[in-house]
Amino acid sequence: MNLQRVRKLSEGREGGGPVVYWMSRDQRCRDNWALEFAREEASKRKAPLEVAFCLAPSFLQAAWRQYHFMLEGLRELEADLLRLNISFAVLAGDPPLVLNRHVRERDARLLVTDFDPLRPKQAWLEKALRSLPVPVFQVDAHNVVPCWVASDRREFSARTFRPRLQRLLPGFLDRFPTMRRHPFGRLEGPLIDWKKLEGGLRVDRSVGPVASFKPGEKAARRALRDFIENRLECYATRASRVEDGARSRLSPYLHFGQLSAQRVALEVSASGADAASCRAFLEELLVRKELSDNFCFHEPAYDSFYGLPPWGKRTLNEHRRDPRPYLYAADRLEKAGTHDPLWNAAQRMLAEEGYLHGHLRMYWAKKILEWSPSPEEAMETAVRLNDRYLLDGRDPNGYAGIAWSIGGLHDRPFRERPIFGKVRYMGFQGTSRKTGLVFQAR
Repeated sequence: MNLQRVRKLSEGREGGGPVVYWMSRDQRCRDNWALEFAREEASKRKAPLEVAFCLAPSFLQAAWRQYHFMLEGLRELEADLLRLNISFAVLAGDPPLVLNRHVRERDARLLVTDFDPLRPKQAWLEKALRSLPVPVFQVDAHNVVPCWVASDRREFSARTFRPRLQRLLPGFLDRFPTMRRHPFGRLEGPLIDWKKLEGGLRVDRSVGPVASFKPGEKAARRALRDFIENRLECYATRASRVEDGARSRLSPYLHFGQLSAQRVALEVSASGADAASCRAFLEELLVRKELSDNFCFHEPAYDSFYGLPPWGKRTLNEHRRDPRPYLYAADRLEKAGTHDPLWNAAQRMLAEEGYLHGHLRMYWAKKILEWSPSPEEAMETAVRLNDRYLLDGRDPNGYAGIAWSIGGLHDRPFRERPIFGKVRYMGFQGTSRKTGLVFQAR
């Protein structure tokens, strides 16, 4: 593997026990560079290998819907790891505390972890590093080009980021090795009590699971095959239309790390599908997705007004006092109770299906700006609804998308208009036509 994917975070002293992989963002057995690196390090030392997952009782606005999807995927992962002679432990509680205790109890040789740019995950890691006694390595198994290699600063736009990424991609789009059975003894331990783990969660159970997405690594691979065989060919020409179904619907699997973006890129590139469609899809999968990680990694205020680009904040401030023809409280928005039938349909899709078509996401967020008393409140409302209902909420893609819609992140100024200032506008008629959803404006 390309060792630029790996960076050493702390020195420490090796113990005499297993190599431990603290799995967080990349919840899969195959196509996982972090797990592959941990396996190689354990093999060098002829040591057991253990995967440890820290289950926080709550995380941002995530509800039972997202936790259920994640836990079902972890159940499948447990069985896959055991077949490979790799131990699996789920540690319930405050992640840095339970991880530190576990590493000490195991007398671990070293710790490997994956990469996540979000504030809570960065805080967990920083707190853990202050007390972990062993060497700690981080592997970016989520991005094709590791975030810290792709750029060392917050990129202005896809225009500035794309050439950097394209120069680096050939060195990282390599084939994955076959995951082999680990040859050294597996640690024995109690079976995971999944019911007990579920009972310890402090999450909103009123937002329940959805039937349209089956969780787990196997389901993710089936979804990828289905997309390539049935929808990729027309992606360039029909991706904005909701009813045509040209979207990939892979985002929940990518978010939970049940599917590798690099695997998707390799399969799409080898598919023989329409070249324009492949290019359009890979632009979103690679450039836009990894640009979102860059934004969240280098901008701590990625989910608020203060993280917007200077020109976006300036133009929204200049129009802060513009009259709003419609103002809706956050709870009315949540219940899809506006005058706009297209927006209401988008909000119902989000709340009921845990998924929202990409073009509708932009319209959905922009209307929240138009109908909120301030851009700060618009950002807060959009982030809360995004994180509470969407399976792929709490993700750099989502936060960057909201910031693009409301404050012009990674975009350019447009013709000035009320409320939006120079931020790109999307109207009812144009969005209805592009998405193929026909409603009578009220």
